[in-house]
Amino acid sequence: MKRFLAITMIMTLFAAAFAVNPVKIYRGTSTYYSDVICNIKNGKVYKGNSSYNSDVLCTIVGNKVYKINSSNKSDVLYTIREGKVYAGNSLYESDVVMSIRDGKVYRGLSKYNNDVLATVVDGYVYSGNSTYTSDRLYRIDGDLTLEEFVAVWYVFFYVY
Repeated sequence: MKRFLAITMIMTLFAAAFAVNPVKIYRGTSTYYSDVICNIKNGKVYKGNSSYNSDVLCTIVGNKVYKINSSNKSDVLYTIREGKVYAGNSLYESDVVMSIRDGKVYRGLSKYNNDVLATVVDGYVYSGNSTYTSDRLYRIDGDLTLEEFVAVWYVFFYVY
């Protein structure tokens, strides 16, 4: 029994040592704990600094972003493929809500500067085609996949 407890304790410490730190999203240019909008860990976006299942705002599985803590086909918010973000479970061009390329988020399939929704530079997401400090929407403290970026976009614009 003692050997089992020792092995269990070693495995727990080993797992904790290699646990992935969450990527945190802050309001504007802030780095304050109280200004964390959400954090992402293991394919889930959590409210603020939480890591409770009850605080999951959306879930990322493969190339899809799902509502809350779901992975049901009926709960797909977005499908991401080749830089295009489709509404729901669709892959029809008419359902592209935004496209992401070269550090810019465009409305639908547009490539025009007038249709830039956001610009991403050095971990900051700016409103529109701007890179002015006053136009910073949020700061990403870490690296995100495209799917995680879309999930954060959803949380920032539709949950808060």
